[in-house]
Amino acid sequence: MTGSFYDVIILGAGPAGLQAAIHAARRKVSVLVIGQPSKSSAYKAHIENFCCTANQSGKEMLELGRAKAVEDGAEFLEQDVMSIGAGDDHYLVETAGGEKLKAQSLILAMGISRNKLGLSGEKELVGRGVSYCVDCDGPFFKNEPVAVIGSGSAAAGAALTMLFYASAVHLVCDTLDVDGYLSEKLHESEVKLHEGRKVTRILGEDAVSGLELDDGTKLDLAGVFIELGAKGAVDFAGRLGILLDETMKYIAVNRKQETNLPGVYAAGDICGPPWQVAKSVGEGCVAGIEAASYAAGRKRAGRDNG
Repeated sequence: MTGSFYDVIILGAGPAGLQAAIHAARRKVSVLVIGQPSKSSAYKAHIENFCCTANQSGKEMLELGRAKAVEDGAEFLEQDVMSIGAGDDHYLVETAGGEKLKAQSLILAMGISRNKLGLSGEKELVGRGVSYCVDCDGPFFKNEPVAVIGSGSAAAGAALTMLFYASAVHLVCDTLDVDGYLSEKLHESEVKLHEGRKVTRILGEDAVSGLELDDGTKLDLAGVFIELGAKGAVDFAGRLGILLDETMKYIAVNRKQETNLPGVYAAGDICGPPWQVAKSVGEGCVAGIEAASYAAGRKRAGRDNG
């Protein structure tokens, strides 16, 4: 699949991403959905207030949505997305499994990370050494020691990214849970892995000074990056230049679910509350139609110019 070109790539396999896939694929463009349904916030939910559905599990709903998207022609890749970028006339997507893909149009539907550690020092030191976005704040820690907390692909990717800036990078996790490709890169790197450990508190008064682990180890640090979920709105926006809304938490879109970048759309929780399946599905419908129309238009223009 590496190097494959799709008309539309959808990042996220929750309700918004699946609905976008159904509507985009039905317009006879090539569609790839990247994401893991089990990581959707809807997966473990009980759905009881969605029109035309009563007492359905989120898992069942997502399985039905995926089956319908596949029936309509969409392809699926169950991996986390590590980065997105822009080429000369297309967008680039790299996954945790090492896939490098291209697309005419992107739909961002990967939801948001609601996970925080809830540790002493975390809330007090946000913006003073504690961060939830390596792409945004990593450059502020040049030649300083930092730690990344988390066990998934976002944490592993953040640790590898910080090697370009920091003097030392620690990764603290209970059990590392990443694909073989990413695990290999991590173990071959200079990241100092503290697997099987938990953070008991973040140290520092006016700024972060370190971490204390459950075995009594103290790490002297200038920064702590908390990466407990997949990459979200702020991470990708910071890398690609996508504008956020006035809260600086969610991606800004118009009624067509367009972002400020041509061919890039967003839908679902990543666009802000309310956190409801109905909202995500509606926005996914619009984004899928618009992204497919954009990609089809680019293809027609290419043929006409040829």
